[in-house]
Amino acid sequence: MNKYIISLLFAALSVPASAQLGAQRNNLSVGFNAGVNNNSISFNPTIKQKGYMAYVGGLTARYLSEKYFSIICGTQVELNFSQRGWEEMIEDNTNTYSRTMNYIEMPFLAHLGFGKEQGTQFFVNLGPQVAFLLSEKENFSSDWDASNRPNKVNYQYNKKADNKLDYGLVGGAGFDINSKVGHFLLEGRYYFGLGDIFKNDNSNVNNFDKSSHNTISVRLTYLFDLTK
Repeated sequence: MNKYIISLLFAALSVPASAQLGAQRNNLSVGFNAGVNNNSISFNPTIKQKGYMAYVGGLTARYLSEKYFSIICGTQVELNFSQRGWEEMIEDNTNTYSRTMNYIEMPFLAHLGFGKEQGTQFFVNLGPQVAFLLSEKENFSSDWDASNRPNKVNYQYNKKADNKLDYGLVGGAGFDINSKVGHFLLEGRYYFGLGDIFKNDNSNVNNFDKSSHNTISVRLTYLFDLTK
């Protein structure tokens, strides 16, 4: 069975080369991006939340290497400053609580473009992402009282994140307008966190079983070509 699977893999990989479908490209573009995050944390036990809106932006590098039929293939790497966190929906009183978490993040993306290389092109980005927590801040209302919560979950307060390293999967789609002065990209993106910000080793009853990021972002990117 293993030999059969390996043979199929080699056959699949050899099809593009034997068919000579790939037309080489050497298009390196660099620039910057800026946008807005709508973040929440997947907690277990559950905490009611609103979407937490914050800033994301940084540097972008993209390399397009091949074209198969009308599909442009390449890779994209970013170095971003990303604000995440959560805002709780507290319905029993006038208390408000949110937490701002500042990350440096690096997505490593496979880039697929569809359509004409000049003009407007639809694209898809997909790949892993890693991030490191730089700082965090809790934001309390002046009348703060954590003793009365409907679901009795209050051990996230005054508790710093246990894990500074975050990782997960990110996917996005959008449009690339290729003009004489560069590329203008509008993209919607979703990040699914696989790591937890708090320990989940069950050594303490006040630990969360899950505490991972979920982020929807919208961003604008400007790129200019270094090589074509």
